[in-house]
Amino acid sequence: MTRSSSETTNKLNRRTLLKGAAAGGAVVATGFPTVWAQNTKDITLVHAGGSYAAIKEIGDQASKDLGFKIVMQAITDDVQLNRSLTQPQTIDINNIDSTKLPYLLGKGAIAPIPVAKYKLWSETVPLFTKGSYPNGNMATTQGLAPIEAMFYADKDAKKLAGKPTEFLTMIPTIYNADTLGIRPDLVGGRDKIMSWKDLLDPKFKGKTALVDYAPVGVMDVAMALEARGDFKYADKGNMTKDEIDKTIKIMIDLKKGGHFRSFWSTFDQSVNLMASGEVVVQSMWSPAVTAVRSRGIDCYYVPLKEGYRGWFVGLAPMAHLSGLKLDCAYEYMNWFNSGWQGGFIAKQGYYSAVPATAKKFLTPEEWDYWYDGKPAAVDIKDPYGTLMEKKGTTRDGGAIWDRMGNIACWNTVMDEDRYLTRRWNEFVSS
Repeated sequence: MTRSSSETTNKLNRRTLLKGAAAGGAVVATGFPTVWAQNTKDITLVHAGGSYAAIKEIGDQASKDLGFKIVMQAITDDVQLNRSLTQPQTIDINNIDSTKLPYLLGKGAIAPIPVAKYKLWSETVPLFTKGSYPNGNMATTQGLAPIEAMFYADKDAKKLAGKPTEFLTMIPTIYNADTLGIRPDLVGGRDKIMSWKDLLDPKFKGKTALVDYAPVGVMDVAMALEARGDFKYADKGNMTKDEIDKTIKIMIDLKKGGHFRSFWSTFDQSVNLMASGEVVVQSMWSPAVTAVRSRGIDCYYVPLKEGYRGWFVGLAPMAHLSGLKLDCAYEYMNWFNSGWQGGFIAKQGYYSAVPATAKKFLTPEEWDYWYDGKPAAVDIKDPYGTLMEKKGTTRDGGAIWDRMGNIACWNTVMDEDRYLTRRWNEFVSS
């Protein structure tokens, strides 16, 4: 059973923790003096990020548990990046998509995080701490892998280390494995699409779609081209100009031939394209597939034989924070992975960087479905109580490490990002 808000508050509330502490600057287990709790009630932290993470209910629960205010601001990637670089004072906690990290590197916008400040590091999945899976196998480093993005070379925070150091770029929070969504009823069954190459199958001409975001859209096509045998990339996540040109040429030819029905840029667009039947196979997000199914329409997130495209996000404090406000930022980022948030986002299909704490905020039936890949013993609902999956349903792709343990490439920003973006725009407008 999910723990109640009162239990959460009793565990995490600053005032509760400090209640028995001696006066005159005594320090409790967390390392904060008693004056800390007395002064934080007027602190407000602005947490900015995508709508999948900067969720009002999470901010409200954090405010209740911690005793200071968290204001969530759900904004687009472009707005977030622009504000981070030109108006950094308007953000306190930056919810960073790994593909945005290279744009912020060396700009002095976000602050490095000493590993010692993150209390749950030892409980965080080794994908982030060591670059490996729980079974010890190393994860692929095609694209921008977690181990390559997690650490600064030093406290100057100007270069990535690519290996463990004492300074984190972010506290990892959410991650998932993306693949193709399909309409089984319109393609002849779930077993009719088993490979990335099926995205380019001529029989689906005019019924396919891509996400309108160059680094991801191109990578999905690259996965398809490689699976089809057109050519082998040295690193799909970091193409050369020649590889970009070859890929875009094929994409332009496909587009001019009417292969792509649309290019979506929002969650709702992807849902509507699939639900309407305009599109029968496209790159999708896991919750979007569930949203289609919630309308009573068969939609399947295919565990393709070549593997998934992985992604992850995390939290970083902005560099302008100092003193008590910075202390609060660390406290909030630690709270974020302490369980409540992890349980909340699990019900939307996302994984927590610290599954053990998220498990405490899920029913056994919810854990079995979302993390262990078992058939749902009860109807599965989202965080708001809306039916997502009926009893007996199994999560597409199975258990967490069946999915995350089969990543073929990670979302990334290529060295030739500017060139890729220019060529992508030529493709879209062709």
